[in-house]
Amino acid sequence: MLDRVITSARLSTGFRSGDRKIKNLKRQSFLVFLLLANLGALAVAQASTHSSDQEKRQKAVALFNQGKRLEALPLLEELVPKYQQDAELLVDLAASLIDHAATLSDQEAAGKDRLRAQELVNRAWAMGNPSPLAENLRQLLSEMPASGAIKFSENPAVEQIMLAGEAAFSRRDFDEALKDYGKALELEPANYAAVLFTANTYDRENDFSKAAEWYQRAMKLDPNVETAYRYYADMLAKEGDMAKARSMLIQAAVAEPYNKIVWREIRAWATINNTAFTIVYAPIPVPKKDDTAPISSAWRAYHSMRADWEKGGRFHQQFPQEAGYRHSLPEESEALSATVNVLEKLKRDKKTADVVAKDPIAGLLVKLQQAGALEPYVLFSLGDDGISKDYKAYRTKNRAKLEDYLDKFVMPPAPGR
Repeated sequence: MLDRVITSARLSTGFRSGDRKIKNLKRQSFLVFLLLANLGALAVAQASTHSSDQEKRQKAVALFNQGKRLEALPLLEELVPKYQQDAELLVDLAASLIDHAATLSDQEAAGKDRLRAQELVNRAWAMGNPSPLAENLRQLLSEMPASGAIKFSENPAVEQIMLAGEAAFSRRDFDEALKDYGKALELEPANYAAVLFTANTYDRENDFSKAAEWYQRAMKLDPNVETAYRYYADMLAKEGDMAKARSMLIQAAVAEPYNKIVWREIRAWATINNTAFTIVYAPIPVPKKDDTAPISSAWRAYHSMRADWEKGGRFHQQFPQEAGYRHSLPEESEALSATVNVLEKLKRDKKTADVVAKDPIAGLLVKLQQAGALEPYVLFSLGDDGISKDYKAYRTKNRAKLEDYLDKFVMPPAPGR
């Protein structure tokens, strides 16, 4: 996953709610100091020190929120050793170190900055920092190479130009950054990072028309990377176009459904639009042997089909190239279809129709079947390590069906839109 590749201030952290584009994040109040034991000279000196530190903290946070992370860095470096339990400061310092790393020509030194940022974020996480920035940084830094090094291209010339572009971006020299990305694209037209970073740089300059053009180019270049969709959604939200932002986030989820950053962004979109995305889930009960309730026959149909796949050889018939068994999309879909078939029969019988109508699991499964959405449901809601292996092949042929499922079942429109 690219997602700004932990290079500079290009970290999306939840819909203007924690990254370089943030403007309205509600910051936690400053550390509450212990009451001084007396009012003597020592107390006065300590109060003065605390007051000075509070002013520095406020200044550091303000610079950070303005995207001036390199300017905030010295203040954060001074404050963090004194207030190592201040999780917010730890995360801000980590993000600022990532910006600083992008300005270094020595990639070994840059890697050390990123590894230090990783350690800071992990400490903040252990303290319970729930911010989108902390969550995203933790995920992205955990995917970083052990050396902390970042690579944009196998072409050494393109690599150097991209590093120069990221250094310029971190210095907020956006014109220079655009020149560098342009040079990289002359040598390597299909470099996704160069296209994406060009879009995001125009976004940063508030040139939304050009940014939109370049985001769309990135989507076309690789429609199965979520980053361009998500960053475009972020920009659209800034412009107030929540409906189109929603559409972009749906496409981001289809591109990379098992990427938690996408769902954090969707959660943030829902929050600012006074709604919530729906967790669609229909857990199939395991009926007891002596359970004679009519609806239990539907649940038995599910478990019987699952057993046939796992132990009856169905899996190896479907996937002869795979050595061992795994949970799969065809298995789960067939098992759920068998369940729905029984439920439909029960619905047609006057004696049992009311039982099916009152059961929420049965109702949801029937609704999914009628909408032709059982397979998307399986992939999005039940996508374990086995099922997720079937996602790419399904997406290739059924992208529109996946988007339709998210539109109708998962991500409701903003109220009044």
